Amino acid sequence: MQPIHVTDPALAAPHPRGDGPALIAVAIGNAALAFGPMFVRLSDTGPVAAAFWRIMLALPVLGVAAWLARSPGTRAAPPRRLALFLVLAGVAFAADLGSWHVGILGTTLANATLFGNVAIFIFPVWGFFIARTWPSKSQALALLLAVLGAALLMGRSYQLDPRHLLGDLLCVLAGVLYAVYFILMADVRRTMPPLATLAWSSAVSIPPLLLFAIVLGERIVPDDWTPLLALALISQIIGQGCMVYALGRLSPLVMGVALLIQPVVAGTIGWVGFGERLGTADLVGVAMVAVALVLVRREPGPVTATASLTDAITDGMADQMAGKNR
Repeated sequence: MQPIHVTDPALAAPHPRGDGPALIAVAIGNAALAFGPMFVRLSDTGPVAAAFWRIMLALPVLGVAAWLARSPGTRAAPPRRLALFLVLAGVAFAADLGSWHVGILGTTLANATLFGNVAIFIFPVWGFFIARTWPSKSQALALLLAVLGAALLMGRSYQLDPRHLLGDLLCVLAGVLYAVYFILMADVRRTMPPLATLAWSSAVSIPPLLLFAIVLGERIVPDDWTPLLALALISQIIGQGCMVYALGRLSPLVMGVALLIQPVVAGTIGWVGFGERLGTADLVGVAMVAVALVLVRREPGPVTATASLTDAITDGMADQMAGKNR
């Protein structure tokens, strides 16, 4: 996978600042994505099975949206080379979403949301590796703050319950796999439009998610469909739909700052619904990660095929581009 250098005019062009509707959409999108962990906990299936239904129930809507948004003459199926990347990316996305959903059950909602988005910090590191350069002082400070803030949150989480550490680590693993997913999707996103990419990658991730759930011995079919329907509608369709709308209309900095809505909303849900009170150390850790996020978005790293997709991640479109997204 060859890097795209900054001379590429499409990547070198500045991002538009955006408008009122886009700001409203990104706020709604992040808030909707923050409810995902709650629905996972309320589901009476296994966590990976919940991830399976999250994508399965949302796929018809995503497929129709991608079909309606297609350009005249667009091929119904991707070429063989892109299909291979889609398959690999689908497996990575399934592993990401599965590990994140398992981690949600083992830690606080705020931690799960923060650690599940570590891909935002992995992408600049990947860009430095590809370009064989060192980060600037601002970027180095951002990465240091992110590491220290995450360590503080994990230490505090371990003090509350040693079992939380495994949940934290699974959510971090999910964030790493999320970055792998987007790295694999770099060439695909240069050729295919966002909605088509989202629909295809979601479809490819369904069989691995079902397989993972079966191997883990999880309950697949629920008695109560309400949490799963809410997960698919609110997090996957509304959350991702709003984020897709906002992408390209807001600057990377605005998208990055707006991402902080997720842990705030998730932390509030955890506090009110599950008694997960945040102490001073937790708030300091969240603040450190928040400052790191702003710094890393203010000064983008080397522009490569993968680094250019960092904007998509801050959307959660990833969240799934999946999140993600989340």
